[in-house]
Amino acid sequence: MEKKDIDWGSLGFGYVQTDKSYVSNFKDGKWDDGVLTPDHTITMSECACVLHYSQSCFEGLKAYTTEDGHIVTFRPDLNAERMMDTCKRLEMAVFPKERFIQAVVDVVKANTAWVPPYGSGATLYIRPFMFGSNSVIGVKPADEYQFRILTTPVGPYFKGGAKPIYIRVSDFDRAAPHGTGHIKAGLNYAMSLHAIVDAHQKGFDENMYLDPATRTKVEETGGANMIFIQGNKFITPKSNSILPSVTRRSLEVVAKDYLGMEVEEREVYLDELSSFDECGLCGTAAVISPVGKINDHGKDICFPSGMEEMGPKTKKLYDTLTGIQMGRIEAPEGWIKVIE
Repeated sequence: MEKKDIDWGSLGFGYVQTDKSYVSNFKDGKWDDGVLTPDHTITMSECACVLHYSQSCFEGLKAYTTEDGHIVTFRPDLNAERMMDTCKRLEMAVFPKERFIQAVVDVVKANTAWVPPYGSGATLYIRPFMFGSNSVIGVKPADEYQFRILTTPVGPYFKGGAKPIYIRVSDFDRAAPHGTGHIKAGLNYAMSLHAIVDAHQKGFDENMYLDPATRTKVEETGGANMIFIQGNKFITPKSNSILPSVTRRSLEVVAKDYLGMEVEEREVYLDELSSFDECGLCGTAAVISPVGKINDHGKDICFPSGMEEMGPKTKKLYDTLTGIQMGRIEAPEGWIKVIE
Protein backbone atom coordinates (compact mmCIF):
# COMPACT_ATOMS: atom_id res chain seq x y z
CA MET A 1 0.00 0.00 0.00
CA GLU A 2 1.32 3.42 -0.96
CA LYS A 3 2.26 5.61 1.98
CA LYS A 4 0.31 8.76 2.79
CA ASP A 5 1.81 12.00 1.53
CA ILE A 6 2.91 13.26 4.93
CA ASP A 7 5.96 15.16 6.11
CA TRP A 8 6.81 12.41 8.58
CA GLY A 9 9.64 14.40 10.10
CA SER A 10 7.31 17.20 11.19
CA LEU A 11 4.84 15.00 13.07
CA GLY A 12 4.36 15.73 16.76
CA PHE A 13 2.99 13.43 19.42
CA GLY A 14 -0.70 14.02 18.77
CA TYR A 15 -3.82 12.50 17.20
CA VAL A 16 -4.14 12.18 13.43
CA GLN A 17 -7.20 10.28 12.20
CA THR A 18 -6.30 7.20 10.15
CA ASP A 19 -8.38 4.97 7.85
CA LYS A 20 -9.79 2.35 10.19
CA SER A 21 -10.39 1.62 13.86
CA TYR A 22 -11.21 -1.73 15.43
CA VAL A 23 -14.42 -2.18 17.48
CA SER A 24 -15.85 -5.12 19.43
CA ASN A 25 -18.82 -5.07 21.80
CA PHE A 26 -19.53 -7.21 24.85
CA LYS A 27 -23.25 -7.94 25.40
CA ASP A 28 -25.26 -10.78 26.95
CA GLY A 29 -22.10 -12.25 28.43
CA LYS A 30 -20.00 -12.53 25.26
CA TRP A 31 -17.89 -10.54 22.82
CA ASP A 32 -19.06 -10.14 19.22
CA ASP A 33 -16.74 -10.90 16.29
CA GLY A 34 -15.41 -7.34 16.05
CA VAL A 35 -15.09 -5.16 12.94
CA LEU A 36 -12.79 -2.67 11.30
CA THR A 37 -14.63 0.58 10.76
CA PRO A 38 -13.96 3.98 9.15
CA ASP A 39 -16.27 5.55 11.77
CA HIS A 40 -14.15 7.12 14.51
CA THR A 41 -17.04 8.44 16.59
CA ILE A 42 -18.63 6.89 19.67
CA THR A 43 -22.31 7.26 20.53
CA MET A 44 -23.51 6.24 23.98
CA SER A 45 -26.18 6.90 26.57
CA GLU A 46 -25.80 9.90 28.85
CA CYS A 47 -26.04 7.31 31.64
CA ALA A 48 -23.21 5.11 30.34
CA CYS A 49 -21.23 3.61 33.22
CA VAL A 50 -17.94 5.08 32.01
CA LEU A 51 -19.28 8.63 32.28
CA HIS A 52 -20.28 8.26 35.92
CA TYR A 53 -18.11 5.60 37.52
CA SER A 54 -14.98 5.75 35.31
CA GLN A 55 -15.00 2.11 34.25
CA SER A 56 -12.32 2.49 31.60
CA CYS A 57 -8.83 1.32 30.81
CA PHE A 58 -6.32 1.59 27.99
CA GLU A 59 -3.00 0.38 26.60
CA GLY A 60 -0.32 1.89 24.39
CA LEU A 61 2.09 0.29 21.93
CA LYS A 62 3.64 1.10 18.55
CA ALA A 63 4.09 -0.33 15.06
CA TYR A 64 7.48 0.23 13.41
CA THR A 65 8.96 -0.09 9.95
CA THR A 66 12.17 -2.06 10.41
CA GLU A 67 15.44 -1.65 8.56
CA ASP A 68 14.53 -4.52 6.20
CA GLY A 69 11.11 -3.01 5.37
CA HIS A 70 8.83 -5.13 7.55
CA ILE A 71 6.06 -3.64 9.67
CA VAL A 72 6.26 -5.01 13.21
CA THR A 73 4.98 -4.34 16.69
CA PHE A 74 6.72 -4.89 20.01
CA ARG A 75 5.61 -7.41 22.64
CA PRO A 76 1.81 -6.99 22.19
CA ASP A 77 1.28 -10.08 24.34
CA LEU A 78 2.39 -8.11 27.41
CA ASN A 79 -0.06 -5.31 26.63
CA ALA A 80 -2.83 -7.89 26.22
CA GLU A 81 -2.00 -9.51 29.56
CA ARG A 82 -1.80 -6.16 31.34
CA MET A 83 -5.21 -5.12 30.01
CA MET A 84 -6.64 -8.44 31.17
CA ASP A 85 -5.27 -7.80 34.66
CA THR A 86 -6.69 -4.27 34.62
CA CYS A 87 -10.13 -5.49 33.56
CA LYS A 88 -10.21 -8.10 36.32
CA ARG A 89 -9.37 -5.45 38.92
CA LEU A 90 -12.07 -3.08 37.60
CA GLU A 91 -14.70 -5.86 37.24
CA MET A 92 -14.81 -5.32 33.48
CA ALA A 93 -15.28 -7.97 30.81
CA VAL A 94 -11.90 -9.43 29.85
CA PHE A 95 -10.91 -9.23 26.18
CA PRO A 96 -9.03 -12.46 25.35
CA LYS A 97 -5.27 -12.28 24.80
CA GLU A 98 -5.17 -13.91 21.35
CA ARG A 99 -8.04 -11.74 20.13
CA PHE A 100 -6.25 -8.64 21.41
CA ILE A 101 -3.09 -9.54 19.49
CA GLN A 102 -5.04 -10.36 16.32
CA ALA A 103 -6.99 -7.10 16.58
CA VAL A 104 -3.70 -5.19 16.79
CA VAL A 105 -2.45 -7.01 13.67
CA ASP A 106 -5.71 -6.36 11.80
CA VAL A 107 -5.92 -2.65 12.59
CA VAL A 108 -2.27 -2.05 11.69
CA LYS A 109 -2.73 -3.92 8.38
CA ALA A 110 -5.75 -1.72 7.67
CA ASN A 111 -3.62 1.38 8.25
CA THR A 112 -0.30 0.40 6.64
CA ALA A 113 -0.35 3.59 4.57
CA TRP A 114 -0.03 5.47 7.87
CA VAL A 115 2.94 3.50 9.23
CA PRO A 116 5.91 5.89 8.91
CA PRO A 117 8.90 4.74 6.84
CA TYR A 118 12.13 3.51 8.41
CA GLY A 119 14.53 6.30 9.30
CA SER A 120 11.84 8.96 9.64
CA GLY A 121 11.94 8.86 13.43
CA ALA A 122 8.15 8.46 13.42
CA THR A 123 6.01 5.43 14.34
CA LEU A 124 2.37 4.36 14.34
CA TYR A 125 1.00 4.66 17.87
CA ILE A 126 -1.64 2.04 18.77
CA ARG A 127 -4.16 2.76 21.53
CA PRO A 128 -6.40 -0.15 22.62
CA PHE A 129 -9.04 0.94 25.12
CA MET A 130 -12.24 -0.31 26.75
CA PHE A 131 -15.14 1.23 28.65
CA GLY A 132 -18.45 0.37 30.30
CA SER A 133 -21.06 1.35 27.72
CA ASN A 134 -24.55 0.57 29.02
CA SER A 135 -26.71 2.74 31.29
CA VAL A 136 -25.85 2.35 34.98
CA ILE A 137 -27.27 4.64 37.66
CA GLY A 138 -26.50 2.65 40.82
CA VAL A 139 -22.88 2.10 41.75
CA LYS A 140 -22.07 -1.23 40.13
CA PRO A 141 -20.10 -2.60 37.16
CA ALA A 142 -21.52 -2.25 33.67
CA ASP A 143 -23.08 -5.22 31.86
CA GLU A 144 -21.92 -4.11 28.41
CA TYR A 145 -18.49 -2.96 27.21
CA GLN A 146 -16.87 -1.67 24.07
CA PHE A 147 -13.28 -2.52 23.16
CA ARG A 148 -11.65 -0.33 20.53
CA ILE A 149 -8.26 0.27 18.96
CA LEU A 150 -7.33 3.57 17.34
CA THR A 151 -4.08 4.29 15.55
CA THR A 152 -2.26 7.55 14.84
CA PRO A 153 1.14 8.33 13.32
CA VAL A 154 3.38 10.15 15.78
CA GLY A 155 6.74 11.83 15.54
CA PRO A 156 9.66 11.23 17.90
CA TYR A 157 8.79 12.20 21.45
CA PHE A 158 11.94 14.35 21.58
CA LYS A 159 12.73 16.37 18.48
CA GLY A 160 16.44 17.10 18.24
CA GLY A 161 17.37 14.48 20.82
CA ALA A 162 16.42 13.66 24.38
CA LYS A 163 17.56 16.41 26.73
CA PRO A 164 17.54 15.62 30.46
CA ILE A 165 14.47 16.82 32.30
CA TYR A 166 13.95 18.42 35.71
CA ILE A 167 11.41 16.74 37.98
CA ARG A 168 10.22 17.24 41.54
CA VAL A 169 9.27 15.16 44.53
CA SER A 170 5.49 15.51 44.63
CA ASP A 171 3.43 16.16 47.74
CA PHE A 172 0.51 14.43 46.04
CA ASP A 173 0.00 10.66 46.20
CA ARG A 174 -0.28 8.78 42.92
CA ALA A 175 -1.97 5.66 44.35
CA ALA A 176 -3.16 4.28 47.67
CA PRO A 177 -1.66 1.16 49.23
CA HIS A 178 -3.67 -1.85 47.95
CA GLY A 179 -5.32 0.51 45.43
CA THR A 180 -5.14 0.65 41.62
CA GLY A 181 -1.61 1.92 40.99
CA HIS A 182 -0.56 -1.37 39.38
CA ILE A 183 -3.20 -1.27 36.61
CA LYS A 184 -3.64 0.97 33.58
CA ALA A 185 -6.98 2.51 34.48
CA GLY A 186 -8.03 5.88 33.11
CA LEU A 187 -8.94 7.02 36.62
CA ASN A 188 -5.27 6.84 37.69
CA TYR A 189 -4.33 9.35 35.02
CA ALA A 190 -7.22 11.67 35.81
CA MET A 191 -5.95 11.88 39.38
CA SER A 192 -2.50 12.92 38.16
CA LEU A 193 -3.64 15.84 35.98
CA HIS A 194 -3.79 18.48 38.69
CA ALA A 195 -0.35 17.46 39.95
CA ILE A 196 1.27 17.70 36.50
CA VAL A 197 -0.33 21.06 35.73
CA ASP A 198 0.92 22.35 39.08
CA ALA A 199 4.41 20.97 38.37
CA HIS A 200 4.56 22.65 34.96
CA GLN A 201 3.43 25.96 36.41
CA LYS A 202 6.31 25.78 38.88
CA GLY A 203 8.94 24.97 36.26
CA PHE A 204 9.18 21.19 36.54
CA ASP A 205 8.73 18.62 33.78
CA GLU A 206 7.21 15.83 35.88
CA ASN A 207 6.28 14.63 39.34
CA MET A 208 8.10 11.84 41.15
CA TYR A 209 5.72 10.12 43.54
CA LEU A 210 6.72 8.51 46.82
CA ASP A 211 5.04 5.61 48.58
CA PRO A 212 1.99 7.06 50.34
CA ALA A 213 2.44 5.00 53.51
CA THR A 214 5.89 6.25 54.58
CA ARG A 215 6.83 8.83 51.92
CA THR A 216 10.41 7.55 52.03
CA LYS A 217 10.49 5.29 48.93
CA VAL A 218 10.42 6.16 45.23
CA GLU A 219 7.54 4.75 43.20
CA GLU A 220 7.10 6.22 39.70
CA THR A 221 6.05 9.39 37.87
CA GLY A 222 2.64 10.31 36.52
CA GLY A 223 3.06 8.27 33.37
CA ALA A 224 6.31 6.31 33.51
CA ASN A 225 8.42 3.91 35.56
CA MET A 226 11.78 5.13 36.88
CA ILE A 227 15.22 3.64 36.29
CA PHE A 228 18.54 4.35 38.02
CA ILE A 229 22.16 3.56 37.14
CA GLN A 230 24.77 2.99 39.84
CA GLY A 231 28.10 1.82 38.45
CA ASN A 232 27.22 -1.30 36.46
CA LYS A 233 23.89 -1.76 38.22
CA PHE A 234 20.50 -1.17 36.58
CA ILE A 235 18.05 -0.44 39.42
CA THR A 236 14.26 -0.07 39.34
CA PRO A 237 11.90 0.60 42.26
CA LYS A 238 9.80 -2.31 43.49
CA SER A 239 6.28 -1.69 44.79
CA ASN A 240 2.83 -3.23 44.51
CA SER A 241 1.56 0.20 43.40
CA ILE A 242 3.79 0.53 40.33
CA LEU A 243 2.44 -0.14 36.83
CA PRO A 244 4.37 -3.04 35.23
CA SER A 245 5.80 -1.08 32.29
CA VAL A 246 6.49 -3.13 29.15
CA THR A 247 9.43 -0.83 28.38
CA ARG A 248 10.92 -1.19 31.87
CA ARG A 249 10.62 -4.98 31.82
CA SER A 250 12.27 -5.02 28.39
CA LEU A 251 15.09 -2.73 29.56
CA GLU A 252 15.81 -5.12 32.42
CA VAL A 253 16.47 -7.89 29.89
CA VAL A 254 18.52 -5.56 27.68
CA ALA A 255 20.61 -4.44 30.67
CA LYS A 256 21.35 -8.01 31.81
CA ASP A 257 21.58 -9.99 28.58
CA TYR A 258 22.88 -7.41 26.10
CA LEU A 259 24.96 -5.04 28.23
CA GLY A 260 26.10 -7.36 31.02
CA MET A 261 24.72 -5.17 33.78
CA GLU A 262 23.56 -6.31 37.20
CA VAL A 263 19.78 -5.83 37.45
CA GLU A 264 18.12 -4.99 40.77
CA GLU A 265 14.38 -4.55 41.26
CA ARG A 266 14.13 -3.38 44.86
CA GLU A 267 12.83 -0.69 47.16
CA VAL A 268 14.57 2.59 46.32
CA TYR A 269 14.75 5.18 49.09
CA LEU A 270 14.58 8.92 48.57
CA ASP A 271 17.66 9.49 50.71
CA GLU A 272 19.84 7.30 48.44
CA LEU A 273 19.14 9.13 45.17
CA SER A 274 22.31 11.19 45.45
CA SER A 275 24.36 7.98 45.20
CA PHE A 276 23.13 7.19 41.66
CA ASP A 277 25.03 8.10 38.49
CA GLU A 278 22.09 8.35 36.08
CA CYS A 279 18.30 8.48 36.22
CA GLY A 280 15.52 8.17 33.68
CA LEU A 281 11.83 7.65 33.05
CA CYS A 282 10.80 4.83 30.73
CA GLY A 283 7.66 4.22 28.70
CA THR A 284 6.25 3.53 25.24
CA ALA A 285 6.19 7.13 24.02
CA ALA A 286 9.79 8.21 24.65
CA VAL A 287 11.40 4.84 25.50
CA ILE A 288 13.69 6.66 27.98
CA SER A 289 13.50 10.27 29.16
CA PRO A 290 16.77 11.12 30.95
CA VAL A 291 16.48 12.97 34.26
CA GLY A 292 19.18 15.51 35.07
CA LYS A 293 18.04 16.56 38.51
CA ILE A 294 15.26 16.09 41.04
CA ASN A 295 13.99 18.87 43.29
CA ASP A 296 13.16 17.74 46.83
CA HIS A 297 11.31 20.70 48.34
CA GLY A 298 13.84 23.30 47.28
CA LYS A 299 16.93 21.11 47.36
CA ASP A 300 18.24 19.81 44.02
CA ILE A 301 19.54 16.27 43.71
CA CYS A 302 21.86 16.48 40.70
CA PHE A 303 23.03 13.40 38.83
CA PRO A 304 26.63 13.24 37.53
CA SER A 305 25.29 12.63 34.00
CA GLY A 306 24.16 16.27 34.03
CA MET A 307 21.54 18.35 32.24
CA GLU A 308 23.12 18.43 28.78
CA GLU A 309 22.70 14.92 27.41
CA MET A 310 21.61 11.39 28.22
CA GLY A 311 24.07 9.54 30.47
CA PRO A 312 26.35 6.94 28.80
CA LYS A 313 24.75 3.81 30.28
CA THR A 314 21.25 5.16 29.68
CA LYS A 315 22.22 5.93 26.06
CA LYS A 316 23.42 2.35 25.56
CA LEU A 317 20.14 1.04 26.97
CA TYR A 318 18.15 3.36 24.72
CA ASP A 319 20.15 2.56 21.58
CA THR A 320 19.97 -1.18 22.19
CA LEU A 321 16.22 -1.32 22.84
CA THR A 322 15.35 0.93 19.89
CA GLY A 323 17.75 -1.12 17.76
CA ILE A 324 15.80 -4.24 18.68
CA GLN A 325 12.49 -2.53 17.90
CA MET A 326 13.71 -1.27 14.53
CA GLY A 327 15.30 -4.58 13.49
CA ARG A 328 18.92 -3.43 13.64
CA ILE A 329 19.69 -5.76 16.58
CA GLU A 330 18.46 -9.34 16.95
CA ALA A 331 15.55 -9.52 19.38
CA PRO A 332 14.90 -12.10 22.09
CA GLU A 333 12.50 -14.79 20.95
CA GLY A 334 8.87 -13.65 20.91
CA TRP A 335 9.54 -9.92 21.30
CA ILE A 336 8.80 -8.88 17.72
CA LYS A 337 5.42 -9.55 16.10
CA VAL A 338 5.78 -9.26 12.30
CA ILE A 339 2.63 -7.80 10.77
CA GLU A 340 3.73 -7.70 7.14
